[in-house]
Amino acid sequence: MPKSFLDLTYEFISKQKEPVTFAQICEYVAKEAELSKEEADKKISRFYTNLMLDGRFVTLGENTWDLRSRHTFDKVHIDMKDVYSDVEAADDDEEEEVEEKEYNEVFDEKKIEDDSPSTESTEEEEADTL
Repeated sequence: MPKSFLDLTYEFISKQKEPVTFAQICEYVAKEAELSKEEADKKISRFYTNLMLDGRFVTLGENTWDLRSRHTFDKVHIDMKDVYSDVEAADDDEEEEVEEKEYNEVFDEKKIEDDSPSTESTEEEEADTL
């Protein structure tokens, strides 16, 4: 039974002493799985997603990868407080208000058109009155 791309990746990284780039991983996996360049190109995005989701691997930045077991939690943990900030810039609020106003103007104009009485009757309305 052929090995999965992730198992091939685990095998490859386990043999390395240093973290490896995603390009090195792809080259190894394509060679071991005997994939053509076209086949590898078609499968690369799904492979990358699966690599990101597999708990055995960790990205160390600059698209380098290693086994999670080789790194302490403190080294590879990303504090979400560093990623998301509770403080928004003042100009963000102003931009949002302008965008919302422009967005709502379209609906306000449509509502005015719908609410105004029409002086012309349609053919259907005329047929209904006969």
